[in-house]
Amino acid sequence: MRLGAHVKFNTERPHEALAMKCPAEVYTPSVRAYNGLTELSYPFHDRDVVVTNCGRICLHRKKINLSMVFAGQRVGIKEVDDGIWLVSFMHYDLGYIDLEQRTLQPIDTPFG
Repeated sequence: MRLGAHVKFNTERPHEALAMKCPAEVYTPSVRAYNGLTELSYPFHDRDVVVTNCGRICLHRKKINLSMVFAGQRVGIKEVDDGIWLVSFMHYDLGYIDLEQRTLQPIDTPFG
């Protein structure tokens, strides 16, 4: 989508699901302010790690890519086997890191 295209979409294109109104006509801002996530902690993990701006964590001097989606967020890591670490975000287990391969093997349905 081009920069600014969402403005046209929201103000000039009526939608059947909105009784042929444009999204901007029916939008109302939330009365609650978004204050971000509360401070995350992982008491059942070995440690907490903050994901870098480029989506990585550093573990035993090795850089492992998670996702830029988690940039700046704290994740919990727990060693479950020799060199195998479970990675969790909030109360979701995301996958396992194999330190030798330096990769995250995602769980099939971490949110499911």
